[in-house]
Amino acid sequence: MRLLAHNMLACNAKGVVNGFPLKIVVKETRETETEFNAEFLVHMLPKMEWAAFVNAAREIGAGELPGEIPDDAATNEEFLQAFHHALLEVHVEEGTLVCPESGRKFPINKGIPNMLLNEDEV
Repeated sequence: MRLLAHNMLACNAKGVVNGFPLKIVVKETRETETEFNAEFLVHMLPKMEWAAFVNAAREIGAGELPGEIPDDAATNEEFLQAFHHALLEVHVEEGTLVCPESGRKFPINKGIPNMLLNEDEV
């Protein structure tokens, strides 16, 4: 699971009001080099919940990112490289996503988060 996906996931169990952001408990990660595309990254920046992304990057050991998106983000090569690495190159292979409100755990196996709810949670 990449942080690109994590930033869009939330716990939708019955009764949960604030199921975002999910905490990541990592058992295993892997890094895969991907092609750098500055245009894609600049396009993604406004779609990201930045504080959640920065915390998730720290949880998985994907490097340091600034607390706020810099004003020159679109032209700041160093920032875009760090964003690219955290967003696309670090994969959580095994671990758990934990709902911040209910504590409900969703497993991540072979890089795929299982967000299916039990019948009583729907």
